Amino acid sequence: MKQSDINILDLPNEILLIILNKLDNIDVLYSLFGINNKRLDILVEDDVFTNTLNLVTTSSITDLKLDRFCIYILPRIDHCIKKFIIEGTSIERILLAGDYKNLTCLELFNFEQDKLFRYFTGNYLICSKLIDIKKNE
Repeated sequence: MKQSDINILDLPNEILLIILNKLDNIDVLYSLFGINNKRLDILVEDDVFTNTLNLVTTSSITDLKLDRFCIYILPRIDHCIKKFIIEGTSIERILLAGDYKNLTCLELFNFEQDKLFRYFTGNYLICSKLIDIKKNE
């Protein structure tokens, strides 16, 4: 019996989506987005992976992983994101990484009240970004 070379990319899109849906969407985006495969980029830009981003449930997101999200991934999918679940320690980096025109829900965990108050009041950049988002509705 001859062994054949089979690649995961030989599977049809429907099967790939079933497999990818079993994984955490943050891991899918981090691992597969922007790896020089247009087909995978299109698949992982699907609403199921980009509508809600939960950066709290991922086991201690490293600075390297957060850097990749903030510099490369979020600016390219920011228009797809409707809900963010993030920790107070990374709120500034994440919200400044894109223009979230469709963001309708922001859940924050483990934040310092004073710091958060500064972010969302006055002329602080995050406040003005969120006001711009609201104006686009």
